Amino acid sequence: MTTERTGGTDGTSVGAKSGKTLTVEQIASPARRPKIQEQTLIGLGLNKLRRRRTLEDTPAVRGMIHKVRHLVRVVDEKA
Repeated sequence: MTTERTGGTDGTSVGAKSGKTLTVEQIASPARRPKIQEQTLIGLGLNKLRRRRTLEDTPAVRGMIHKVRHLVRVVDEKA
């Protein structure tokens, strides 16, 4: 027996793909920054300047972007 939890007011299941994406570009080097910031960039798939990654728009990804917001920029948001 499987149970599915609903998360939103629209009845979508928790963890369902929203289809929204964010494209993030690294604009600064993590040199002379705390090690955790470099690790966060690697977690986002960024490790060289001007590299871009398209990521799923989730609270976890948004939190990671927020932690290194001085090193990255959001290029576009697709709905």
